[in-house]
Amino acid sequence: MTLNKVHHIAIICSDYKTSKKFYVEDLGLEPLQEIYREDRDSYKLDLALHGNYIIELFSFPKPPPRSTRPEATGLRHLAFEVDDLQSQLLELSKKGIVAEPVRTDEFTQKKFTFIFDPDNLPIELYQK
Repeated sequence: MTLNKVHHIAIICSDYKTSKKFYVEDLGLEPLQEIYREDRDSYKLDLALHGNYIIELFSFPKPPPRSTRPEATGLRHLAFEVDDLQSQLLELSKKGIVAEPVRTDEFTQKKFTFIFDPDNLPIELYQK
């Protein structure tokens, strides 16, 4: 098998309006297409980063909560590279988004931290 690239990551949220605001307004992802599927009472929002489609944000009625602590089997987190971690954290703090303390990767010596989406999905911000 030969894989070309990651096509997209699907995320199911518990509150579509809140998660849409977080990913679009707070993180700055670009909406490509939004679909409401009446038969499922479900939204699907395609999001891009710098024009590249990366996330499908879904809503479904009453999805079960995600187990994250202690860490569980499954997707651990999303990670985004940033040019300047400190300036990004300052921008996020102005939006009321709190980050964990900044750490240094013991192998790469790069700085990183985690923020959390409205459903507590960990999102890593990693210094370029």
